[in-house]
Amino acid sequence: MAKLYFKYGAMGSSKSAQALITQFNYEELGMRVWLIKPSIDDRDGAAIVKSRVGLFREADVIFPEDDLRPRYEAAGKCDVIIADEAQFLTPQQIDQLREIVDEADIPVLCFGLRTDFLTHLFPGSQRLMELADSITEIKNVCACGSKATVNARLDANGNILTEGSQVFLGGNDSYIAMCHRCWRKKIRAQRGE
Repeated sequence: MAKLYFKYGAMGSSKSAQALITQFNYEELGMRVWLIKPSIDDRDGAAIVKSRVGLFREADVIFPEDDLRPRYEAAGKCDVIIADEAQFLTPQQIDQLREIVDEADIPVLCFGLRTDFLTHLFPGSQRLMELADSITEIKNVCACGSKATVNARLDANGNILTEGSQVFLGGNDSYIAMCHRCWRKKIRAQRGE
């Protein structure tokens, strides 16, 4: 029986690389993969999934208004769906992926962030936490050696930001993965506490 998977991790934990490696593994076995990504993530090109280690592939772009059920039908027969940056999918699209798992009996693997720079769940991630059959954390490490769980957003001077919109696309210049203790400690130091 197929499952809905959510594989999450902090920034830099190799989520996109693992998504692309998973795609390669399925294709090496002769299986067809429908690789998708939300339209909001256009850092490396609207239709490109790219990892920090340099792996990249073309993907179908999903817009917030898209219903994934007819998009899946239009994509043709596939053996698995892989979604990168799944936190940016809408809760309704997560429901649609769940329906595809149940009705088409194919696995759907979603890779993405669990929380934003203020440690709040993304709407897509929240729905995945509620519906996924399998939830796996992809580990990353803070500079102190502890497990990184926070996606700290940085300004141009390297200060941690504690205000702003939930979505701000950026890479190593804008975000750093930290443990919660180091994140809070640096915020207190910035405030002179």
